[in-house]
Amino acid sequence: MTALAPTASAEVREAPPRHEPAAPRRRRWSPRALLLALPVPIAVLVLWSLGVQFSWNLPFGIRMAQLPTPSQVGIRLADLFFGGLVPGPYSGDIWRHIWASLVRAGSGFALAAALAVPFGILLGRSRSVTQLFEPLINIVRPIPVTAWAPLALIVIGIGDRSAIFLVFLAAFFPMLISTSAAAAQVPPRLLEAAAMLGMKPWKRMILVVAPASVPGIFSGLRVGLGLAWALLVVGEMTGVNIGLGAMIMEGRVVSQIDLIMSGMIIIGILGVPL
Repeated sequence: MTALAPTASAEVREAPPRHEPAAPRRRRWSPRALLLALPVPIAVLVLWSLGVQFSWNLPFGIRMAQLPTPSQVGIRLADLFFGGLVPGPYSGDIWRHIWASLVRAGSGFALAAALAVPFGILLGRSRSVTQLFEPLINIVRPIPVTAWAPLALIVIGIGDRSAIFLVFLAAFFPMLISTSAAAAQVPPRLLEAAAMLGMKPWKRMILVVAPASVPGIFSGLRVGLGLAWALLVVGEMTGVNIGLGAMIMEGRVVSQIDLIMSGMIIIGILGVPL
């Protein structure tokens, strides 16, 4: 009579609960946060007013006596939006200039994104494409947008096209580099699995590499959009008549520093969401 070996009963254990990483919280401006954010701007305004009043000389040769007071800039800002406070061609006409600048910045950014994203994916996944284009990219990328402005004026001419071209240059390379780096870091196992399913190389680029590169692509898009807006003034130095940069340049020509600073403040406020 043979004895049956006792069967080992499998112990069923509950898997420990998995804790998903908490999503990053968006900053909420509570009353306390607003109170903490007020002292520095107030201090800047007070020091600015005192510096103008007492003609302070700051480092880098900054002569505060040449600046308008905060109240003068505030009046100019109110006049730009509502009109009737300061005589001049920009009184109550700021929305037209804001719209023109937004259109130029958006056009240059959209064109840069349309070219940088697919080219960046190809650059990140193809060694031959990288070897072919990387030397040229490394030479052209460090050239500042301000150095391109005189060439754009001569080759393209005065007008919107030069401004959009310079905005395009400002946004293109950050998006290209970020997209290329994201595409190069796609896990090989994803591509191997796609190849086993019979996907052709171009389909793998579209259906595997591009979705896996989305975080890097969006990071580059955000940086590119910020640079496009920040360097908009350089683009609008090419002789356009309408736009925030054109308004700032006009303020320089007629020595209206309050107009220059008002344009700077508007550009800064509009750039906060970027």
